[in-house]
Amino acid sequence: MPHAPDPHTVTTIEQLESLLGELSQASLKKEVPFIHPHYRALIEASPFAVLATTGPGGLDASPRGDPPGFVVVENETTLLLPERRGNNRADSLRNIVADPKVALLFLIPGLGETLRVNGRASITTEPALLARFEVQGACPKCVVRIEVDTVFFQCARAIQRSGLWQPVAADIRERLPSPGKILASLTDGQFDGASYDRELPARQRATLY
Repeated sequence: MPHAPDPHTVTTIEQLESLLGELSQASLKKEVPFIHPHYRALIEASPFAVLATTGPGGLDASPRGDPPGFVVVENETTLLLPERRGNNRADSLRNIVADPKVALLFLIPGLGETLRVNGRASITTEPALLARFEVQGACPKCVVRIEVDTVFFQCARAIQRSGLWQPVAADIRERLPSPGKILASLTDGQFDGASYDRELPARQRATLY
């Protein structure tokens, strides 16, 4: 016998709009289809962004970081994002090959507001473009070119509620599992977690670029 629908589940846009209330004019006016000079300033000040993609395997959101300005504003409708060294899973890149739709969330340490960009991405290996992003003698394997559809800032409430930029607890590393401990647990001890943790800092320093 089928279960009765849950009366508390929101299933229509009308229900959602009734629940949340009227949309403010500021929420509407802040969204534009190009990179406004003020939005450009935020992008160029950001050392960290989250790249969201979608593809046949599902959704993905992965971090991207470098010194501020690492995402280049090529023009008012185009961003350039270098693909630095990672673990070679390439979940984001695989998704972009299948579906160009992407979203970026830019964070700036100490600032409550974040910046959101939605657009369509492509992957290029153009030599001259790769050379523009050379760091410590190493070029990225590719660059993600993002054609902007919409840009808008997100209010500071989420950052304020989270206390994200507050001082970090001194014992945070001791209280949380390390990458090695996680891998050892997931493999029932077949993975040498202690060695992984011991070697990880040097490996990361040697392979940043």
